[in-house]
Amino acid sequence: MKKRIIGFDLARAYAIFGMFIVNFNMVFGNHDDSSLLGKFLVLFSGHSSTVFVILAGMGVALMTNRLQEYTREDRKRLRYTILKRAAFLFIFGMLFCLWWPADILHLYGGYMSIGALLVFMDKKYYLIAAAIVMVIFHLLLLVIPFETGWDLVTLEYSDFWTISGFIRNTFYNGWNPIFPWFAYFAIGLYLGRLDWNLKQTQKKVFITGLILYLLVEGVRYGSSLMNLSTETREFIYADYIPPVLPFLLNTIGFGMMLITGFMLISQYISEKSWAIDLARTGQMTLTHYVSHLSIGLIVLALFQGKNYSEVMDGKNMLEPLYILLYSVGFFILSLYFSKIWGKKFKQGPLEMLMRKITD
Repeated sequence: MKKRIIGFDLARAYAIFGMFIVNFNMVFGNHDDSSLLGKFLVLFSGHSSTVFVILAGMGVALMTNRLQEYTREDRKRLRYTILKRAAFLFIFGMLFCLWWPADILHLYGGYMSIGALLVFMDKKYYLIAAAIVMVIFHLLLLVIPFETGWDLVTLEYSDFWTISGFIRNTFYNGWNPIFPWFAYFAIGLYLGRLDWNLKQTQKKVFITGLILYLLVEGVRYGSSLMNLSTETREFIYADYIPPVLPFLLNTIGFGMMLITGFMLISQYISEKSWAIDLARTGQMTLTHYVSHLSIGLIVLALFQGKNYSEVMDGKNMLEPLYILLYSVGFFILSLYFSKIWGKKFKQGPLEMLMRKITD
């Protein structure tokens, strides 16, 4: 494996581990837990999913990174391949919504479809696109109340399966709507076009991410010392829902630092067997995403003597320690599965299915 790819896949392995924690905690945890460990689990909320989407954008960029060598036919073929994969993820994700209402895969299909239109443009347009979708989202906030369609107590979206509800949920106020979440994908496209073999690139990306992250954290700290309105304070401290500007900048900055860190570390551990196993786990994120939201939830429910339909009522309240230990255990099992599977196959089971259908 190339060092660059090792770093990329290590970051993906981190992201899927973070999603294990976030989703197991969402279903089984106490969201009002104020203990140190409870607050630790909440730290993964937002950061894992956003890193995941940034890496998805980077994946598309790396898949199409020989820009000078491509003929018009090559570009057409690659764009068609991306669109087919987007369609696969959209259809698969819509079916998965019947099981897991907070699915992100069908939205990946949306991100990738837009990304396919931009992928061969100059990388500056990726940043412009990111800014545009952020602005559109904030304009929509002025027009449509963000809670439209939501039952904020049960976190159920009442009219998802209607045309208007589906469009609103997908583009504006769902879990990971295209406005503004495509911004993460566009940032990933930009990062994927950079030369990560250059120390200067790693330094610039890390410093930029650090500035964004500290800027938001500084504003949040400063606001705690000021007498601000409730609305202003909610805007500054918003976490995931709604994904307003402070949250966007904070998570983009964190993602840039994290990815750079893994790219840097990979230069020293790329030949280690455990790093290669972790990288294989990162290469199978689609498989592990689906497995933890199916097998993972079912097994944890059985440990409680319940079935899946019972745990989705949101009255489970496991201690943070149990959720963390279960997340770590499930990740270890996922790592060993990836190791064993990777000895015979290059892609994970669902990755193989997607490529067989779309390539």
